[in-house]
Amino acid sequence: MTDDAATAKQPATRGYAICTSARSGSNLFCQYLASTGVLGYPLEYFNAVGRRLLGYPDFPDAPERQVDWILSTGATPNGIFGLKILPVQFDKVAPSIRWTQLLPNMQFVLLERRDRLSQAISAHRAEQTQQWRAGLAAQREATYDGGQIYERLVALARDYARWGVYFARNGIAPTVIAYEDLVANPQRAVDQVARLFGLEGQARIEHRRVDLTIQRDATTEEWRARFRDEYRNCDALDPLR
Repeated sequence: MTDDAATAKQPATRGYAICTSARSGSNLFCQYLASTGVLGYPLEYFNAVGRRLLGYPDFPDAPERQVDWILSTGATPNGIFGLKILPVQFDKVAPSIRWTQLLPNMQFVLLERRDRLSQAISAHRAEQTQQWRAGLAAQREATYDGGQIYERLVALARDYARWGVYFARNGIAPTVIAYEDLVANPQRAVDQVARLFGLEGQARIEHRRVDLTIQRDATTEEWRARFRDEYRNCDALDPLR
């Protein structure tokens, strides 16, 4: 979040939701978008615990008030809001509010990671260390557990499948961005979102406002190879339930 957020004078009138699964590079993507100063300040506003832990000690638990935050704190002065949401957060707020109707003129962005196994490994490591982003101190050392990595792999595949069904049954054609393309060309990924609001070429990344880095390292590659050695079986089709 930048100081520019404080200059928003009124609730936003249009915006977008980044629909994704954990460990997809979404925190980095959100920083890139926020750094432009014109594409909202996307965060997990339906994650009260996370918001309080990461800078907003008074962040509310009530979904209705969280929507108010999206439309105010989550908006840039040009009236565009940003939101990041995971399926688990959707499930949590859906019984209380119809959030898609409370957020006006909303566009949908699907952020996915092609390398599902690396994403599952990243989630497994983060759950153990509680180091959800670079810059946070690891609470303990991560240890390899093939069974837990497999469970994470199935869970994130289910997340993406759920988003696919959601978009299909609602007639939504989301803007699709892959993590691998984001890493290769961040500005191009930001331009895809900017295009939704007629701001392509005007939303430039301010790299001095981006302090997150990629957490992938040699351990990821080591665990990938080990997992494939243990779980490779082309004669079995995995259930998602």
